[in-house]
Formats: sequence, C-alpha cells, structure tokens
Amino acid sequence: MKKRIFIYLLCGVSIFLIGAATLFDFNKNKSDVEVRKKITLAEVAHTPFYAPMYVAIEKGYFIDYGIDIDLILTSGADKVTAALLSHDADIGLCGSEATIYVYNGGEKDYLKTFSQLTQKDGTFIVSREKINNFTLNDLKGKNIIGGRAAGMPEMTLEYALKQNGIDPREDVNIDTSIAFAAMSGAFIGGEGDFVTLFEPTASMVEKQGYGYVVASVGELGGVVPYTSFSARNSFIKNNDKLINNFDKAIQKGLDFVHNTKSKDIAKVIAKQFPDSSTSELADAIERYKNNDTWPEATTFTEESFNHLQDIMIDYGELNSKVRYNDLFYKIERE
Repeated sequence: MKKRIFIYLLCGVSIFLIGAATLFDFNKNKSDVEVRKKITLAEVAHTPFYAPMYVAIEKGYFIDYGIDIDLILTSGADKVTAALLSHDADIGLCGSEATIYVYNGGEKDYLKTFSQLTQKDGTFIVSREKINNFTLNDLKGKNIIGGRAAGMPEMTLEYALKQNGIDPREDVNIDTSIAFAAMSGAFIGGEGDFVTLFEPTASMVEKQGYGYVVASVGELGGVVPYTSFSARNSFIKNNDKLINNFDKAIQKGLDFVHNTKSKDIAKVIAKQFPDSSTSELADAIERYKNNDTWPEATTFTEESFNHLQDIMIDYGELNSKVRYNDLFYKIERE
C-alpha cells in the first residue's frame, strides 16, 4: 500500500515538473519574442554587393541577437539620409560621405557610422564595345553614364581617372543626370559608350549581349569605408546594446562570406534576388570576392576614412576633413 502511494506521488511530482518546464519554455519563448526589437533599415541599393547583410538576414543572425529587420529600399545616399533624419528609418546603409554632409550642414542630431559593410567601390565599368587589354585611356573622348553627382560611385570614378592622368571634365563626358535605377536601361537603349553598374546588373547586361565588363572601379579607388551603417546620434546613445548586437550580426555575416564558397553564399541569399539565378549571383559574389570587397571586421580605420575624404576633396565636394572620432561610433567589442 505504501509502495503504491509512493508511486502515485512520484507520478504526480513528475507530471507537475513536466508541466512547469513546459510552461517555463512557453513563457521563455514568449518573452524572447516580446523583447525582440524591430528596426527599420534603409538600404541605398539592392545588390549582391551587400551579401554579408543579406546572409545575416537569411541565416537568422539578427533574430539570434533579438532584432527584427524591416528592410526598405531608398535609392541614393541622399534618400537614406532623409529617411534617417525624418525618423522613417532607424539605421541606414549607404556611403559614409553622407554622415559628413549632414555634420557639415549643422544638423544637431547628426549621423554617426558604427559598422562598415564594404571597403571598396562596388561598380564595374561596362563598355558597349569589346575592348581587349582595356585601360582607362580607352575612356578618353567617350560618353560615360556615371552615378549621381557627389555620390561615392561617381566621386570614386573621377578620383580614379585623375590618378591615371585623365581630366574628368575635359577628357571624357560623364552624364550624372540619369537616376541610379535607370542607368542600365539608358545604356541598353543606346545612350553612352560606357556605364558604371553594380552587380548583378553588370553581369546581366553582359550576358544579354549589350556590353562587356572591362574594369572594376573598386580596384582603382582603393580602400575606404565605402558602404556603412549609420544612425542618428540620439538613436545610438539610447540604443547602445541594440547597436552592439546589430554589429555582431553583421560580423557573423562577414565571417560567413569569407569562409564560404560563392555558390553556397548565392543559395543563402537567393530569396533576396528572385529575378537572378543562383549561378548569376555566384558569379557576382565571386567578382566581389576577387576585388577584396568585404572587410574582415566591421571596424574601419582612420586612414581609410581620411582616404574617403581625400576623394571628396579631390572631387571638390569637401574643403577640409572632419575628425574620425567625431563621426565614428566605437563599439565596445568583447
């Protein structure tokens, strides 16, 4: 009799413990969902150039750190900046030059960069005609569809031309009036002898027989914090843990890209590019890998930030340099 009562008690305790554990897990999961922070992330363009960020989204790295990403496309660094300043976006991905423009404009709640995603220009020069052994001298006297005036792609292109003895104002004709999203269409439609395009558009134009990729502007322009994540100074101060976790997710994306074959990266980010095949994405990613596009770490150096400002000064968009420590938010990394 006592043995039977003991068994009943043991069963009762077991059921209670199982129920309590289930309830604990439910509440834990519910708590995890409740504390997850949703942020709006504005990207300047949608391209495999930003593969590490898409990897972080698709592999769930942001979710691992309690962040839900609402990704929106705001084409052009000026539009990303506007979205941040109007509080329509929490974090922006664009050229680091945007933070300098805002700071020099006297904005009280100016923007600071806290992580870099790319360290070189991501555009490629596409020629209408096939050119063997292309050099920048082949651009002389030609019409080029360039990027937005004072945007990093255009400034980097003009810097590279000057470094090779070519005057962007006298030796070539660069059209900066065509919107970023319309550049490939304008080229396909017959405008320009050359165009600068990001991937996968550059490869698609080439595969469709409308042009030939002849050079990488990234190789010509050198190392800069080309595309980086920035936010309002007040947002960073009020969300330091969030910023730290965001940075960790991006770092995991960078690590994955550096340690994974291009074809496997392409499979991970394929959902982000429904109009491109995985083989096209793999080719684009491989091109960027060969250019050493992605940094090993999210922190960029004062030297690279100053080189970016050298490009801006050379273009005539900046008179004097801004201090690195004024516009870079240093994350306390573990």
